[in-house]
Amino acid sequence: MRDFLPADKAQRERVLGVIRESYRAHGFDEIETPVMEDSDRLHAGLGGDNEKLAFAVMKRALKPEDFAAATDALDLADLGLRFDLTVPLARFYASHRGDLPTVFRSIQIAPVWRAERPQKGRYRQFMQCDIDILGEAGPIAEVELITATAATLEALGLAGCSIRVNDRRLLVSSLTIFGFAPEEHDAVLITIDKLDKIGNEGVVAELRQRGFTPTAVDALGAFFARPATMELLPFGEDAIRKALPDGVDPDAVSELAAIGRAVEEGRGEGEPIVQFDPWLVRGMGYYTGTIFEVAHPALGYSLGGGGRYDGMIGRFLGSDVPAAGFSLGFERLVDLVELPEAAGADATALVHDPDMPPAELVALQAKLIADGGRVRLERRPKNLKPLLAQLAASGFTRFSLVSAGATVESLEFKALD
Repeated sequence: MRDFLPADKAQRERVLGVIRESYRAHGFDEIETPVMEDSDRLHAGLGGDNEKLAFAVMKRALKPEDFAAATDALDLADLGLRFDLTVPLARFYASHRGDLPTVFRSIQIAPVWRAERPQKGRYRQFMQCDIDILGEAGPIAEVELITATAATLEALGLAGCSIRVNDRRLLVSSLTIFGFAPEEHDAVLITIDKLDKIGNEGVVAELRQRGFTPTAVDALGAFFARPATMELLPFGEDAIRKALPDGVDPDAVSELAAIGRAVEEGRGEGEPIVQFDPWLVRGMGYYTGTIFEVAHPALGYSLGGGGRYDGMIGRFLGSDVPAAGFSLGFERLVDLVELPEAAGADATALVHDPDMPPAELVALQAKLIADGGRVRLERRPKNLKPLLAQLAASGFTRFSLVSAGATVESLEFKALD
C-alpha cells in the first residue's frame, strides 16, 4: 500500500479522467460500492485463488470463548475487503435491479485489496477500472466491451496493444477431444494457464507429474509438438479452427469469429486489434464463455482482462442474468502512460511578505479564483529560488510578489519555468 506525492497523484487523476471520459462516451454509467462485503459472499467460490488473498475483518466484541470455538480463521470474520469489483457488482445488481435499466452498463473505478506478496507491479491496494454489461446475452456485449477498451487504450496513447480473445467453451471442448475427464478440466486449465511461463514442455511435464489421464496428456503434447507450418490467416473462423484440434464446438467458433469481425469493422481503418489465443485461460472460476486480455508488445504481462460470467449474479438473485465485463489493471497501465498537464487557467502563487494581513491575502486569492484560476498563498522566504522551483514542479505557471495594500490590478506576474 503506497503513498503518492502531489505530482504522482495528479498524473494518476489525469489518466483516470481519460479512462472515465472514454467509458462514459461509450454509454456506461458510473456506480460506487462499499469497500467491504459479507465474508460469505467473498468466499463463495467465485473468485478463484483471489479468495485466499482476501483481507478478513474480524467480528466486533469477540469474547475468549469465540476464539476457542473457532475451527477456522474465517469463523472470526463476518466482513472482508473486496478483492475485485465483480463480486460487489453482482451484489449491487441483485440489490438494485428494480431501479436499473434492462441492460445495465456499469463503470466502477475504485481500489481493491489483496494480501499479495508485494513486488513490482503487484500491490496490496490497487485501482481497478471496470466496465460491465448486465442483462445482454448476445455478442453485442462483448463487442461493446472490447470496442470501448480499445478506444480507451488509444485515448491514453498506448500504441501497439492487442486484445487476445478465447472462449472457455473452446478450452473445454479441446480438453474433451484430447481425452481429459470432465472432473479434470479445471485443474488441467490451471496448469495450461502457466503456458507463457513454463512453455509447452513444462505444461506437459506438470500434467504428467500431477497424474492426469496419460493418453490425454500424450494427445495434448502431440498437439503442442505439431509442425508450425500452418498458414497465418486473419482473425476469423478458419484461423480459429486451424489453431485448435478437429471437432471443437462449432457454435463457439462462429460466435467468437463474429465478435472479432464486428469489433474490427466497427473500428474502421487501422491495425487489427483482436487476436485469437487458443490457450488463453483467465484464472477466475466464474467465466462461462468469451474471455479476453490486453497485451502490450513491451510487456510480459497483461494490462487487463475480462470475459463473460453468466452464472454469477444468479447466485445472489435466484435467477440467471447474462453478464460480461472488462477490467483494466490501472497500476500497470499508469506507468506506461505519459499525459501532458491539462491546459487551462494559470496556476498562480502569491508570494507574500510575512507581515501581510491575512484578510488582504485571502481577498486577493478569492478574486483570482473567481476568474477561474488556481491560487496558492506562500510566505516569502529569505531564499526565493528553492520555493519557485518547488512551485514549478507542482504545476504552477506564474507567481507574484505581494506586499500590503496590493490589489489584483497592481500585481505583476512572472512566469515559472
